[in-house]
Amino acid sequence: MNQDEQRGYMKKSEIEQLERQGCRCSDWNLVEIAGGTDLGGIRNVWFRGPVSIGRGSTVVNVPGGISNVRIGRDVRIENVARIENSADATFGIGTDIAVLDETGSRPVRIYPGISAQIAALAARMPDYSGRHLMPLIDARIKELQYDFEIGDGAEILDCGPIRDVRIWPGVKVEGAAWLKNGSIVNNAEEKSGLTYVGSGVNAENFIIEDATVANGVLLRNTYVGQGCVIDKGFTSHDSLFFANCSMENGEACAVLAGPYTVSMHKSSLLIGVQTSFMNAGSGTNMSNHMYKHGPIHWGVLERGVKTSSNAYLMHGSRIGAFSLVMGVHKTHPDTSDFPFSYLFDDESGHTIVVPGAMLKSFGLKRDSEKWPVRDRRLGHGLKLNDRITFSILNPHSADLIMKAIATLKGLDSAPAGPDGYIIHKGIRIKRSSLEKGIRQYELAICKYLHTMPGKKASEPIMPTEESDERWIDLLGQVISESELKAVLNADSIAEMEAMLDSAAGRSDLIDNLPSALRIIPAQADIERGATEFDAMVERDRTADIDRIARENEALTL
Repeated sequence: MNQDEQRGYMKKSEIEQLERQGCRCSDWNLVEIAGGTDLGGIRNVWFRGPVSIGRGSTVVNVPGGISNVRIGRDVRIENVARIENSADATFGIGTDIAVLDETGSRPVRIYPGISAQIAALAARMPDYSGRHLMPLIDARIKELQYDFEIGDGAEILDCGPIRDVRIWPGVKVEGAAWLKNGSIVNNAEEKSGLTYVGSGVNAENFIIEDATVANGVLLRNTYVGQGCVIDKGFTSHDSLFFANCSMENGEACAVLAGPYTVSMHKSSLLIGVQTSFMNAGSGTNMSNHMYKHGPIHWGVLERGVKTSSNAYLMHGSRIGAFSLVMGVHKTHPDTSDFPFSYLFDDESGHTIVVPGAMLKSFGLKRDSEKWPVRDRRLGHGLKLNDRITFSILNPHSADLIMKAIATLKGLDSAPAGPDGYIIHKGIRIKRSSLEKGIRQYELAICKYLHTMPGKKASEPIMPTEESDERWIDLLGQVISESELKAVLNADSIAEMEAMLDSAAGRSDLIDNLPSALRIIPAQADIERGATEFDAMVERDRTADIDRIARENEALTL
C-alpha cells in the first residue's frame, strides 16, 4: 500500500463511485476516507471543505454540505441538513454565562468538567473571580485543545444544521433542530453513556456533558451537567445545571442550579436565583426586575427549599435551607436565619415564618434516602465533576440550627405588634411560634449529636478540644471555612478540584461539636431528644399514611 492509500486518499475509481452515489466535491484532494471503509455507505453528501472519515463510518444525505471536520471510526451520520466548522470555532468552551445578575456582573465561564463548586465561587465571589479565578479558568481552557471532531461511535440522525459543534465519542444526536457553538460531551467508559440530544432541540453557546436534552428544548448560553435531564419544551438561557437536575416544561433564566434542582411543571419560571436540592411546585414564579435599574436583583434558595403551587418570590430574597414556600412574597424576604421553616404570605405579600416546622416532616427523611439512589451519574465509569453532601443534618445545617436557636431566644423579649407578630429582618413570626421552634431545633441538634459518624449508640458524646469551625454549603458540598480558604488560594483549577475532593471526605464530621454541646450538654438529654425527634417524624409518617388511606376510601366506588 502506498503512502496516499494509507492516508485515505482515493483512487479515481473510488471518486467516480461516490459521484455516482450522489456525492460531490470541488476538490477531492480535501477528502480522506480510511482504507477498508465501505464506500457504499457514503451517499448524497456535498463535501464543501476538508473532511476525513474513519474506518467503518457511514455518511448519508447531507445535502447542505459537510466541511472542516474529522469523523471518527464507526460513526453513523444520516439525514443531516449541514455539518460545518469555522476556522475559529470554540465549541461553546469559554462562553460567559450571566447567572444571577442578568446584566453580567457575575459571569461563569464554562468548559467541560466545570464543577458546581467552581461555578459557585465564580458567581458568588465576583471580585475574587475577576482577580484570581478567571485567569485560572482561562489557563484550564487553553489546556483543552479540541479539534473539529465527531468522535468514534457517535450517531447523528435526522438533524437540522450543525455548526461549530464538537461531538464526543459515543454521543447520539437524533432529530435536533439547530445546534451552534457547543460541545456534546460523553465521559462514560461505554460508548452509550448518559449523553443524548433528541428531537427538536435548538441550542446555541452550550455544553451538554453526560446529560440528556430532548423534545423541543431551547438552550442559549447554558451548561447542562452530569446526570441532568432537560426535557419537554423547557427553555433556558444564561443558566447552569449541575448533577441530576430535572427540568421540564418551564423556563430558567440566569439560574445557578445546584444538584437535584427539579422543576417539572408548566408556567414555572426560575429567574435570577441559586438553588440546590430544590423542588418547584407548578406555577412557581419569581421576579428580578424593578424597572428602574434593570434585572439586577437576584436571590438564593438555600439547599432543600420547596415551593408550593403558584408560589411567588420577589428578589432579592434569601430563603432558609429546607423551607417550604407557600403563597406570594413581595417584600424581598430573608429567612436564612430560620432553616426548616414554613413560609406563608399575608394579604399584603409579607412573609410569615413558622420556624423549624419542616423538621417534623417525614418527607425530609425520604429526601435524604432517595437522593443518593437517584444519582444518574453512577454506573457509567465517570469521574464525577460535582461533589455532593447528601445528609440533611450535617455541620452546615447544624450551624444554621444553632444560630436559629440563639436568634429565637433573643426575640423572646422583643415586643409584638398589634397584630401579634414579632418583626425580624422584615419577616413576621408569631410569639407562639418561638418556643415551639426552639424545641424543634433542639431536638434536631440532639438527633445530629446522637448520629455522629463512627459513634456507637452506647458511647457517650464528649466535647473535643477542636475550635468551633464555620461550615459553608458550596452549591451541594458542605465544606469548612478553613478548607475553602485554602481552595481560594490554589494556583490552578486542577489544584482547586483536588482540594475540594479531599474536603468532600470530611463533610460529615462534627467539628462544631463544642457549640452543639453548649446547647444540649447532657448525654441523657441528647438520647431523649433524639428519641423524641424520631417519634415526631414517625407521627408525621403515620398521620400521612392515614390521611392517604382516608382519601383513597373516599374515592373508591
